[in-house]
Amino acid sequence: MMAAVVCMTAVWAQKRQVMLDKVVAVVGASSILHSEVSEYARQLVEQRRAEGYTSDRDPMNEALEAMMTQKLLYHQGQIDSVSVNEGDILTRVEDQVQSMITEVGSISKVETMYHMPIFNIREMLQQRAREQSFAQSMRYEVESKVSVIPGEVEHYYNSLSKDSLPTVAEQYVYAHITKYPKSIKEAKQRTKERLLEMRERIINGQAKFANLARMYSQDGTAMRGGEMDPTPLSGLDPAFGDALEQLRVGQISEVVESQFGFHIIELLGKQGQLYHFRHIILKPSYTSEELTESLTTLDSLVRLIRVDSLTFEQAALEHSDDKTSKMNGGIVSNQAILERYQAFDANLMVTKFLREDFAQFSALDDYNHLIMMKEGDVSDSFLTTDALQDQLAKVVKLVKVIPTHTASLADDYLRLEQLALQAKKERVFNEWLSEKIQGMYVYIAPEFRDGEFENKNWVK
Repeated sequence: MMAAVVCMTAVWAQKRQVMLDKVVAVVGASSILHSEVSEYARQLVEQRRAEGYTSDRDPMNEALEAMMTQKLLYHQGQIDSVSVNEGDILTRVEDQVQSMITEVGSISKVETMYHMPIFNIREMLQQRAREQSFAQSMRYEVESKVSVIPGEVEHYYNSLSKDSLPTVAEQYVYAHITKYPKSIKEAKQRTKERLLEMRERIINGQAKFANLARMYSQDGTAMRGGEMDPTPLSGLDPAFGDALEQLRVGQISEVVESQFGFHIIELLGKQGQLYHFRHIILKPSYTSEELTESLTTLDSLVRLIRVDSLTFEQAALEHSDDKTSKMNGGIVSNQAILERYQAFDANLMVTKFLREDFAQFSALDDYNHLIMMKEGDVSDSFLTTDALQDQLAKVVKLVKVIPTHTASLADDYLRLEQLALQAKKERVFNEWLSEKIQGMYVYIAPEFRDGEFENKNWVK
């Protein structure tokens, strides 16, 4: 059991805190205030009310246990030196700060609301976000070693009563033909030239790197002038990291292509294995004429398919830009599940998509078309983006709709394997947590000691 305690909890708790606030628990060297528990409990109740269910547990005790678990994971993570992405922490915190400023209208209003300067708010949020990241990384370290074998999956399935067998929601099997603009090389060249022009302006003193990043960079670091928190090379795209490693402090890289787009990078400093840098990232963009050309190509194929002059499978093989699916008649496989289980054998391809799979697979546009179609239908062409947010045109064919049903080993093995694995991870984690609680200082205020804790070892 471990509910992720969101970073914003701390800010709201600080806002509501009064002078008589009380420490209700201590884990390791970290204390937990009554106001923090109360605010998190309120959030739990509101969240569940919005989701349409309630818990039998006292929300105060549930919130306290979640916060104690996070504190323990944080301290153990520091002891074990687990890795966290400091750059990601800084990005998330800055996004939160900017969201608060946008919501209330100005920095001064935020400072008035929380009774502290903006830099103190940032520091507090960074500490809470760092704590959460350590906790998540520590739990991952514990659970990543857990695996299940087929016998365990079958045992898990057989251990479930008939009434508690999982229900698999409606699933879709579908195929697609994708077409990136023919001008992708030209678009990439335009992007490189634009970055080279920015680089030249910076080097010649005509513009400041940070100002150009704020105006043009296409990621969350733009608001900070492209600056990232010190980050190890292992936490970066390999091409980006290789370029960064070659730079001297103050030097600006040539244009670098990564899986996310094109960059220029400035090294600000280095300490040990941590690199402090800023960057500008741009993605190739297309004119409306270039995008329309891809749509027109696919519309021509759709017309031939609909009059039976060309099969969808042949069209996918000859024209689709998706190398993975074109050899399989355009049938889309669920890469998220395939990668999770390393099931790259063609016989194990997962081609059944739940609604949530489309979101995870960055394919909600596909879903929005499929739900309007009948089996065998082929859509008109439409514009969308891939998992890396690159633009492309696409058509989809609804191959099959699998109605909601009770899971079976024969039809839903990998999804049952996922449930069996999750159950085993929970068991292993709880055993690990019980052991760590015994070896760590834990204090719980008397009024909370009789509460209902899932892990009975908290009360010593």
